[in-house]
Amino acid sequence: MKYYTQHEGKVIEMDDRFKHVMAITLNPRKDYKEGIVRCITSREGDVHIKGYTDRSELFKISGDSLEQFKIGERLNIKNEKEIISQLVEPDWEFIGLEDPDIYIDEKTDLMHVYFTIPIKYKDKSKKIKIHLGHAVGKDLDSLEMTMPVLLDIGNMSAKEVSIAPINKNGFRYNLIESRDKQKEATYSVVQVAIAKDMEKDWQYGDIVFHPREHNILWVGGHASPGPLLPKSFIDIGEGKRLGIMNGREENINMPDGVVKYGMFSVGLFVYDYENGVIEWVSPLPFIQDSEATTITFASQFVETSKGEGVLYAHVDDSFVRAYDLKVDEVKQFLKYNNYEIKN
Repeated sequence: MKYYTQHEGKVIEMDDRFKHVMAITLNPRKDYKEGIVRCITSREGDVHIKGYTDRSELFKISGDSLEQFKIGERLNIKNEKEIISQLVEPDWEFIGLEDPDIYIDEKTDLMHVYFTIPIKYKDKSKKIKIHLGHAVGKDLDSLEMTMPVLLDIGNMSAKEVSIAPINKNGFRYNLIESRDKQKEATYSVVQVAIAKDMEKDWQYGDIVFHPREHNILWVGGHASPGPLLPKSFIDIGEGKRLGIMNGREENINMPDGVVKYGMFSVGLFVYDYENGVIEWVSPLPFIQDSEATTITFASQFVETSKGEGVLYAHVDDSFVRAYDLKVDEVKQFLKYNNYEIKN
C-alpha cells in the first residue's frame, strides 16, 4: 500500500541548458512560487556507481503553481568568489554550489540560504572537502555569502541542513548530513549542528543516527536529514517533530572492484529538538518513486491546507517530482510501522 500520491510528470520545465536538475528549495515569502534549484552543468560517471562527479550551479526558479516551475537566471550571490577563494587550496578545485535550503528568520525577517560547498582534490583520488555554506539577504536578489557556518574538519563534514525549532534554552539543535569512516567503509550519518547564531559559528554535536548501528535495511549505508514537518501538519507531541529522512541501502562491492550504490529512499523519523535526539526511524521506507532506479531524495515540504501538503524529491539526481501527502495517510504509515502518537 502507498501512503502518498505521486504526481504525474516533472515539476521543473526543462530547457536546453540542463539535462539534470535536483534539490529544489522554495521561498515561503512568495507563497512557495519561487525558489532555487541545483542544475548539473556536467556529469562524469554513473549515478549508480560510487565515484561519479557532478559539477553544479544554483539557479532561480519561479512558477504560477506548486506543480510547475521554470528555470530562470543563475543565482547571483555577492562575495561568492572572494569566499570560495579562501577555501580552495593549491591542487584542489571547487566544483560548484549544491543542495540549497532557504530559511526565513522570523525575528530579523532576513532570508538565509544554506548550501553545500564541495572542494575536490584535482587528481583521481577520492579526497573531497564538504563545507556547509551560507548566504544572507532580504531576498533572492540581495544575497551575500559569508564564511561557511560549518567547515569540513577531516573526520566530519556538513551538508543537507535540516533547520530545527528553537529549544527552551534559546538555541537550535539543527541536523546535518556528516560522515564517519570505519575501516574501509565510509557512512553518511545524521549529526547535530548546534546553532546559537544562524549566520556563523555553528558547532558539531553528537551523531544521532548512524546506519551501522541500526538494523534498518533501507538506510543501512547512508542517512541524510530532510525537512522537519510543521506541527500544524502533524503534531506528535511537545518538543518533537516528525521529519523526512533520506536513506540509502548499503553499498554493493562487485567482483570487479566496482562499488555499486544501493537504493536511496525516503523514510520518516521522530526528532526531539529540545534535546537533539532522534527517537525513532521508520523500519520501512515511506516513498520510492515509480521511475527511480537508484535515488528518491526529498528536499522540500509545503503545507497546502489543513492536513495536506506537497513533498518534493529528486529522482536519480535528474529531475524533481512532487507527491501529495495527507496527514491521515501519514498516521496510517506510522501505525503500520509500530509508532504511536501519544499526545
